[in-house]
Amino acid sequence: METPPSTDAAAGGERFPGGRPNIILILADDLGFSDVGCFGSEIDTPNIDSLAKDGVRFTQMYNCARCCPSRASLLTGMYPHQAGIGHMVYDANVGPAYQGYLRKDVQTIAELLKGPCEHSIYETAMFGKWHVGSEYPPDASDLWVQQTMGDEKHPTPGQKGFDHFYGTLGGGGSYYQPPSLVLNNRVIAKDLLSKDYYY
Repeated sequence: METPPSTDAAAGGERFPGGRPNIILILADDLGFSDVGCFGSEIDTPNIDSLAKDGVRFTQMYNCARCCPSRASLLTGMYPHQAGIGHMVYDANVGPAYQGYLRKDVQTIAELLKGPCEHSIYETAMFGKWHVGSEYPPDASDLWVQQTMGDEKHPTPGQKGFDHFYGTLGGGGSYYQPPSLVLNNRVIAKDLLSKDYYY
């Protein structure tokens, strides 16, 4: 039986003298490599530049031509076909590479950061578009989303290692009346959003 890490080790120990680092991954759809200041843009992006200055910039994450395969790669560290999203988030009926949702046997970075035991030293959160858990039609009712999310073909962020989630389960849509808007494992009903709501 594995023993839990000591308090010193859990706080970072010798490997991280100042404690474990915070990890923030940002994926922005339809953003070019040089659209932010830290990568050479003429557009002023001081907050992102500050994160880049004091952090690590990855320059070898390749676009997989569409949002959900790119997202699957970033979340899992695998090629999108290995993660189960070889094309988009519908099942192409040609095997697990094209099933349209993250495979159960593929771990996300959130699952890896949680570790194999209950003594995790990372708390994980995701905000924004999930779009790696099969299809959520934009016209689907809130009830359908609530009943469908989390089933075998619709894994949720909570099932893939995230302690907290606020965002949409499906792909693009309105930022004013977003479809499949969820807080953790609860659908936020569209008719309860204020008139000036913006996601």
